[in-house]
Amino acid sequence: MNRTVVILQSNYIPWKGYFDLIAMSDEFVLYDDAQYTKRDWRNRNRIKTRNGTMWLTIPVDVKGKYLQAIKDVRVAGSAWAREHWESIRHSYATAPCFETFREPVRELYESCQSPWLTEVNRHFLTGLSALFGVKPCLRSSSEFPLEGDATDKLVSMCRGAGGTAYVSGPAAKDYLKVDRFNAAGIAVQWMDYSHYPEYPQLFPPFEHGVTALDLLFHVGEEANSHFLGRTSPSDEGVPA
Repeated sequence: MNRTVVILQSNYIPWKGYFDLIAMSDEFVLYDDAQYTKRDWRNRNRIKTRNGTMWLTIPVDVKGKYLQAIKDVRVAGSAWAREHWESIRHSYATAPCFETFREPVRELYESCQSPWLTEVNRHFLTGLSALFGVKPCLRSSSEFPLEGDATDKLVSMCRGAGGTAYVSGPAAKDYLKVDRFNAAGIAVQWMDYSHYPEYPQLFPPFEHGVTALDLLFHVGEEANSHFLGRTSPSDEGVPA
């Protein structure tokens, strides 16, 4: 039986490409044993506003903790949730489907209580997936034994999740050792983020790289039709 595994660090209200990967996976592993990276997507994302894109950032306590794993990062305070929701409400109030999804998204913010960043991200990933009509199988990297270098750890997680195919973002082509996946009988495929259709979006010009909330508020129940699930097989002789 074919079984597709995706492994990514948890992101805060990520863009549609992230949910596209969730939708096409049988097992989606949140790689939260990975090192936390500052000024990255772990604790922030962008929304569209009348004045251009705007960052929404979860404050975190990482001072002096440069080698901290994502799973060990604590959120600094709780005021951010109300502030983020108010920014979202203000920016998207006139979007076509905002009123339809206003309450479910507001409730996600009001019910977000965990002091741990990874749990906050998982909370939104689970809740937004449901609004997109996607039923994710989310697991954590801590469930698997991790040894060796970066590729060895990925192979170990794929095998532990029963994967026969591993889908990776194109940036990993620079470092992923595909031959080790081949040896484990796991086909490597590269996600293709091109060809996403545009949709009527407030505040032109169109911007693909914002939170998937933008897609939800503009397209509504048809949002998952924008998840293309496009991959291309590796050119390094992976199994069929």
